[in-house]
Amino acid sequence: MGEKKKKIYHALVEGATTGLTDKALFAFVQDKCPKTSSKGIVRASLLALSGPDLRDGNILNTIYALAIKHRLDAFSPDDSDDATDAPQISTKNDQKPAPKAKQQKVAKPEVKSDAHNGEVQA
Repeated sequence: MGEKKKKIYHALVEGATTGLTDKALFAFVQDKCPKTSSKGIVRASLLALSGPDLRDGNILNTIYALAIKHRLDAFSPDDSDDATDAPQISTKNDQKPAPKAKQQKVAKPEVKSDAHNGEVQA
């Protein structure tokens, strides 16, 4: 983990441990790490959630809520330097209905019947 990520991670855990939540926690991390972005805070949150050090459910819930909230935010202009082209996930409403396949007419076999003895020949 790089120095910048470690600093964001520690600020996040420190703020959550002291009882900060939501906007106050985000502001605390930005005060400690002024050059951080929303994306950097989300990444540090995910590291905190996956790390074995934290076991307090309240702290983990606080960090999780912060990560989800800011993950859904649009990238701000200061995030453009580390933004990547992520694949877009489409929903059923985004997709156009597939064109109906043209059905080919299938020729029916000619059926001949022999009226004399009741046999049917194909």
